[in-house]
Amino acid sequence: MSEQKQYGFTTTILHSDRQKEIEHGSVHKPIHTSVMFGYKDARDLAAVFQGKQSGYRYGRQGNPTVTALEEKITKMEDGASTITFGTGMAAIGAVFQALLRQGDHVVSSAFLFGNTNSLWQTVSTQGVDVAMVDATDVANVVAAITPSTRMVFVETVANPRTQIADLKRIGEVCRERGILYVVDNTMTSPYLFQPKTVGAGLVVNSLTKYIAGHGNVLGGALTDTGLFDWAAYPNIAANFRKQASAQQGMSQVRAKALRDFGATLSPEAAHQIAVGAETMALRMERESTSAMALATMLAADPRVAVVHYPGLASHPQHQLASELFRSYGALFSFELKPEIDCFDYLNRLSLAINATHLGDTRTLVIPVAHTIFFEMGAERRAAMGIADSLIRVSVGIEDTQDLLTDFAQALTPVL
Repeated sequence: MSEQKQYGFTTTILHSDRQKEIEHGSVHKPIHTSVMFGYKDARDLAAVFQGKQSGYRYGRQGNPTVTALEEKITKMEDGASTITFGTGMAAIGAVFQALLRQGDHVVSSAFLFGNTNSLWQTVSTQGVDVAMVDATDVANVVAAITPSTRMVFVETVANPRTQIADLKRIGEVCRERGILYVVDNTMTSPYLFQPKTVGAGLVVNSLTKYIAGHGNVLGGALTDTGLFDWAAYPNIAANFRKQASAQQGMSQVRAKALRDFGATLSPEAAHQIAVGAETMALRMERESTSAMALATMLAADPRVAVVHYPGLASHPQHQLASELFRSYGALFSFELKPEIDCFDYLNRLSLAINATHLGDTRTLVIPVAHTIFFEMGAERRAAMGIADSLIRVSVGIEDTQDLLTDFAQALTPVL
């Protein structure tokens, strides 16, 4: 495969490993399980440690199998470089751990994945001020910015209510003011959207979800898009300033977050993720089509109070989603009318699985307020618009008609 040619998304991912020579003619990058890497010349080992020569030091900081996956994700996001981690939360935590200091200020979307919201609460107790705002309107972000604001953090589509941040205009504000713009792309995936197009400096992906896609492996990634000027970022340590400015941010993340905290992605997991990623586009097309069909059917049923899905014209950010994303994604949520108990409804489903996860090949459902958002309390849930009857649906690759039949029959109680 010629590196000079430009191929489509899936072709590029499928043949990414073959851009470089692979041992023994293997089509996939082999799984390298060694923790240590030996050198015949001790001077080469020293040069690698000092950053004067490329190479591997220790499995916690890098591995050939993991590197191959990082290069694949960099291509997905049209980025400059990628660092992978053991989980998506580790990738988000790495941003905070490596790039923020006491006294810094962060503006974050208030509509966040529950664990990210919990992490922000922890960060707030450690000397970093966090302003949580409704990021669907850029004016709220602008109003929250202070002279000490170092970062704006948003998700592309909020989980579970599907609010969409004012991505492009927030990017313009961050660029004008020299603020690091971090976008969590997990809910859309690099196939449906590349945050680089709206000016993101760093992109987060939970590899566990749509990229790996089969619910059998954990992983996370942080991609530098190459757009942010690290030379102007005040929190880069002196020893990393010796490197080219484009490398300073990720070098500090790799050392201060990956190396020091050890949230390393295993080579076995990297291989599973890489193989799963090959079919991401195919899965996302099927899942998005079924999600649109399901959301449309439920929205038309009088027993359903409301459906939250960007593909519906009734969604507050429908037009924005139409402008930004390749399609509307595979996740939606809905609220039942009061006379239908959400637990009874879920128990009547035959195909959909009651489970916490998303981005799987199988359709998954969960009563949000009673599970993944229970810990944050009723007041915070109300502020985020999460009703007690809210059901989140992560649509899989089942035949669309089978899903339509299943979700429709569950609306009618068995007599």
